[in-house]
Amino acid sequence: MEKELLHINNLTVEFKNENGFHKAVDGISFAVGKGEILGIVGESGSGKSVTSLAIMKLLANPPAKISSGEILFNAADINVEILNLSEKEMRKIRGNEIGMIFQEPMTSLNPVMKCGKQVMEVIRLHQKVSKAEAKTKTIHLFNEVMLPQPETVFEKYPHELSGGQKQRVMIAMAISCNPLLLIADEPTTALDVTVQKTILELLKNLQRKHNMSVIFITHDLGVVAEIADKIAVMYKGKIVEMGNAKEIIRSPQHPYTMGLMACRPNMETRLEKLPTVGDFMQNADSFDYKSISTEERFKNHNIIYHQTPILSIKELNVDFVTKRNIFGRITASFKAVKNISFDVFEGETLGLVGESGCGKTTLGRSILQLIEASSGKIVYKGKTLTELSSQEMRKLRQKLQIIFQDPYSSLNPRITIGNAIMEPLKVHNLYQSDKQRKNRVIELLERVDMNESQFNRYPHEFSGGQRQRICIARTLALNPELIICDESVSALDVSVQAQVLNLLNELKKDFKFTYIFISHDLSVVKFMSDRMIVMQKGEIVEMGESDAIYRNPASDYTRKLISSIPGI
Repeated sequence: MEKELLHINNLTVEFKNENGFHKAVDGISFAVGKGEILGIVGESGSGKSVTSLAIMKLLANPPAKISSGEILFNAADINVEILNLSEKEMRKIRGNEIGMIFQEPMTSLNPVMKCGKQVMEVIRLHQKVSKAEAKTKTIHLFNEVMLPQPETVFEKYPHELSGGQKQRVMIAMAISCNPLLLIADEPTTALDVTVQKTILELLKNLQRKHNMSVIFITHDLGVVAEIADKIAVMYKGKIVEMGNAKEIIRSPQHPYTMGLMACRPNMETRLEKLPTVGDFMQNADSFDYKSISTEERFKNHNIIYHQTPILSIKELNVDFVTKRNIFGRITASFKAVKNISFDVFEGETLGLVGESGCGKTTLGRSILQLIEASSGKIVYKGKTLTELSSQEMRKLRQKLQIIFQDPYSSLNPRITIGNAIMEPLKVHNLYQSDKQRKNRVIELLERVDMNESQFNRYPHEFSGGQRQRICIARTLALNPELIICDESVSALDVSVQAQVLNLLNELKKDFKFTYIFISHDLSVVKFMSDRMIVMQKGEIVEMGESDAIYRNPASDYTRKLISSIPGI
């Protein structure tokens, strides 16, 4: 390994709050060598993103304050103390010698500016080149990050690209000035496993080609195991374990690291309950890895699949209009769901898996009549939903509920969480008074491991995992029979994801729910589901018992999804 490019020594970052100062980063020290990939792993709130923003000198003061430490950056064999640089001096380094890929490309890209121009802007800011040269370099970069039809992407706005394509634009922008150090902050969170795999391979190839140093930040040890030379594990602002990536993965020493590894769904053994980080922090040796035997599973399935289906989808098609002529007639349409048929049985969890754009969310929403089907039938307990009036459907929605992907956008930021859960009770005229409804809401909050004191708090005061629990409580309020979970854990930390998956299974057992569980992550779907449907381009490519599909996939597409699961 060549000499160090970045050296952080005893860095402490504090944030001012109503009680004084809170230490988000607490006296951490680490180094990144030239051409080295360092993975920083930890849950949300562990301090990993704050560390990266401190390196870029992007923390606003106030509320942030760097109370101790130094950040030494070796530019052109001269050690520069980043914390002593003025904003003007830092601007020459930021984007030029240190590039950064932010977590959410949609909010990091300017929505009213074409993608090509955004990359050109960075190039022209740091390099003395003409517009024509900057455009040529941008298209070359789009080629390098393997964007399809680079000239076309150059002219597109961010909203016209998929999540993976937007992330590639961000990578092109970050490497546009050949930085010595690239900071990638959760660059694959909420991406499909297949897209995640290609982004990881792309970053590794670019790192080798340009001999860059990389700080790769993630909450998932499985992801960082695929890319990093060295790993630093952060917990509550401190580095609790650091060393060679292979050694840490093979033999983790700290209970927190053990917990992060254990809480990912195991593809070989079917556990009854996923371990959580909390289990390991209390006592790593005491967790009971109780597995479900093949015999138990077969017995349960024998009961479930000898019933009459509660939901039947028959030759369902959903078309989206893409073009109309001046008279309003449809001239072009896109078929999102193509001739799909399947049954759902009471008490089962049916997994629906596939990449973004495969039609799984459209299918879920069309079942609830939130999207109108073009043709086909949806029959729930003898009622054909596609033939019901909106008023009849509204009454039935009490029994058919959905948990959406993003809990923050599912909750009204101006309404307290207690009132948000109480709202459907009022709409459906359940209970005789607000006092009774409030008591019901408190019961529901306690059922999802929250408490009465949180009733009057607003959504922004909770973490992502807590917000998802609030959405689950709101779904439970109406005593539903069938719940569609639409990517309900995809944006959560692996540790929080394990807690929410365990909660969903506990609720299913207690309330006899039936789930349709939608996800792009086959490992999560396999853990949750009895049967699995694999979708591609609006069609079902494979359907059957989850374990059987994983052990012996019939389609190339399913094999591709399985091979994309990050492994430890």
